[in-house]
Amino acid sequence: MKGEKIYEYDLDITGVTDYGIALESILSGQQPVPPQGARIDVAFAGRASGRLSGQVRGVDYLRMRADGRIDLDIRAIIETEDGTRIALSADGVAVMRPGEPIADLCENVTLSTAAPDYAWVNTRQIWAPGTANLATGKIHIDAYMQ
Repeated sequence: MKGEKIYEYDLDITGVTDYGIALESILSGQQPVPPQGARIDVAFAGRASGRLSGQVRGVDYLRMRADGRIDLDIRAIIETEDGTRIALSADGVAVMRPGEPIADLCENVTLSTAAPDYAWVNTRQIWAPGTANLATGKIHIDAYMQ
């Protein structure tokens, strides 16, 4: 990936909220994703390291589609080591690997803060590839500023 790597984070899935069909049922093959799709909210928390370092917490309001694509809608907070809060908003896609509980992620990230020391994040484009292992509840993301 081109650009400056500004952070990477390792997150734990801290909660899952389903709306009519359990994520476990879909992943185990007990139930297919219905034709209208399935909404699943995935809460997470963990730590970012790099140019932006600190605690990360948020929710991905994902939508699983019957064709296998998963649309991401992420809202999170990065709280830096010096106590500055940076809002993270991202969309993107996830695709499950065939026969594995792992999703490959591709995120389009926007960061926002009014803190003068971090104002540089407001005008930059961030691309963030990663993986989510739904069996272990672990997410890894590498974020590159363009």
